[in-house]
Amino acid sequence: MAIDVSQFVGVFLEESFEGLDLMEAGLIDFRDDDPEAVNAIFRAAHSIKGGAGTFGFREVSDFTHGAETLLDQIRQGERAMTGETADALLAAVDCIRAMLEAARDGSDPDTDRVLETRAVIESLLANAAAAAPVAAARGAPVPGGWHIRFAPHPGMLAGGNDPLRIIAALEPLGPLEVHCEASALPPLAELDAESCALAWDIELNAAVPEQAIREIFEWVEGECELVLSPLPGAPGDDTGANAAPAKRPAQVEATAANGAGPVARAAADTARRNDASSIRVAVEKVDSLVNLVGELVITQSMLSQIGNANDEFDLPRLEQLREGLGQLERQTRELQEGVMGIRMLPISFVFSRFPRVVRDMAAALGKSVELRMEGEETELDKGMIEKLSDPLTHLVRNAIDHGIESTEARRAAGKPEAGQISLKAYHQGGNIVVEVADDGAGLNREKLLAKAASQGLPVSDAMPDREVWALIFAAGFSTADKVTDISGRGVGMDVVRRNIEAVNGRVEIDSRPGAGTRIILRLPLTLAILDGMSVRVGSETYILPLTAILESIQPTSEQLSTVGGKGRVVHLRGEYLPLVALHELFGIEARATRPEDGIVIIAAASDGRAALLVDDLVAQHQVVIKSLETNYRKVPGISGATIMGDGKVAMILDVDMLLRLRRTH
Repeated sequence: MAIDVSQFVGVFLEESFEGLDLMEAGLIDFRDDDPEAVNAIFRAAHSIKGGAGTFGFREVSDFTHGAETLLDQIRQGERAMTGETADALLAAVDCIRAMLEAARDGSDPDTDRVLETRAVIESLLANAAAAAPVAAARGAPVPGGWHIRFAPHPGMLAGGNDPLRIIAALEPLGPLEVHCEASALPPLAELDAESCALAWDIELNAAVPEQAIREIFEWVEGECELVLSPLPGAPGDDTGANAAPAKRPAQVEATAANGAGPVARAAADTARRNDASSIRVAVEKVDSLVNLVGELVITQSMLSQIGNANDEFDLPRLEQLREGLGQLERQTRELQEGVMGIRMLPISFVFSRFPRVVRDMAAALGKSVELRMEGEETELDKGMIEKLSDPLTHLVRNAIDHGIESTEARRAAGKPEAGQISLKAYHQGGNIVVEVADDGAGLNREKLLAKAASQGLPVSDAMPDREVWALIFAAGFSTADKVTDISGRGVGMDVVRRNIEAVNGRVEIDSRPGAGTRIILRLPLTLAILDGMSVRVGSETYILPLTAILESIQPTSEQLSTVGGKGRVVHLRGEYLPLVALHELFGIEARATRPEDGIVIIAAASDGRAALLVDDLVAQHQVVIKSLETNYRKVPGISGATIMGDGKVAMILDVDMLLRLRRTH
């Protein structure tokens, strides 16, 4: 029975991306006194190469071979890990990742980049200073050719290994003559398609090291008989040695132009269908869910037995029913928490990319920057992690480009030459807080105010710092003297805020001149469930996210006034907050039309605070978020909907949109 290997491609891609992350982290933190580190990097490269060959991603396999050889020389002590080597290997990691992503998405890889990186690696491999010790260390001259006896064990095919694919992997090394030995084939009636009865004698007419051949068969080590013997009378070393590297770039180019092979195409289709968005879950978590489901079944059976009994429904049975319902509630809550726990991943999935970002950015800008990370084990919903990645990257790049001063400026300011960037994640009040801080020059208040005034924004010297810092979130706002292609504080900060608000989060800024800037992201634990406060306006119930609620008050007449051009405001501790009357915005007949008769909720908005007028506060809930846009249409001021315990639909309020609606109402 033929095995459809394409069904395993999604897993291969997932494992390969994890391997690339491991390689990247290992290369950045490489230490000569840690031999296991280079072994781990080598094993990751070897697995990617072998898997890529098995699934038909020939160009990935060929490309990875060069990086793997370089790593092998390093782990054998034949080559030192220099800055140049590390840069080349990191570039190779980027190329392999891009090639796999292209294979997954069915797009074309960047062939120029692949060829350029490959040329760098081959240049390093061809370095005489490194190549000579290789042969000397192994103590064996490279013969002019090889005779290879390849006899698979009968069960090798059952592991998904394809002998022809392995033989084809020899082609880049030089000219081949392949003789198939079929004497062991049984009669046709006794033939087993899953048992290999063939063997091959192969003549490789090229001067290649024995190790290069063994690496190709390493994937089936222990599952075949492999005998190598020098081939007398084969072409000389130079001819064979030069043929192989000259052939590889042409192969990459041709593969890129013609697309992947049939297996690769089928594999890519399968991977696209699966969307590669899977989660690896610890067996313990799955076992716990299975146990919970088992308990639910028992409880359901018990409740059914109580409900279906024919005798009279007496008090003891009522007690049994109450006990069963309490048990059902507990188990449902535990099941919900268990299911949500499956989606929770450590934030290190995002943080792990920043050592590379900081390294590359600092080198490009000629700065010395150290990165510190805390709370990498803090867990966050998988969907949230995916949406957090881009804003965090922008903030870190911004901090290095515009936050950290040049070495000369830091020295003149009496600071250590190396700037500090810190990434921190922790739980606080039912939220996840992520901080990006730098010890750079800090935001310049006067410069921000002057720039805002020149753009016609309503600012004054009396504005509190919090509002002045928030100016950098205005679209197109920038005080950078020079906007680079790397980042620009103000260029894209509005996008950062929008992305964070899109996941019901908030952004805060704290900055001190000369001491640095701290940007704080407050995020809900998950995108699927929201901690909210239900409020009543007339006969309607709305949900306000708890992350937005600061406090609630019943205002007095003295706290209320009307400001020209700004409408009604609430005066609270020296600050005038815009009053948003929900019944007016939504056209509802409310019980409390006057603020003094209702409740005013002080809510945090992206550009300040607002006072929302409602009739009553009802209760605090954990609600399941449903997309209103998907099921109905987008409604201004509403970010989603949920179904309450009584079966009614309640709208989830969007404070920022409510403020914008108020301005245009």
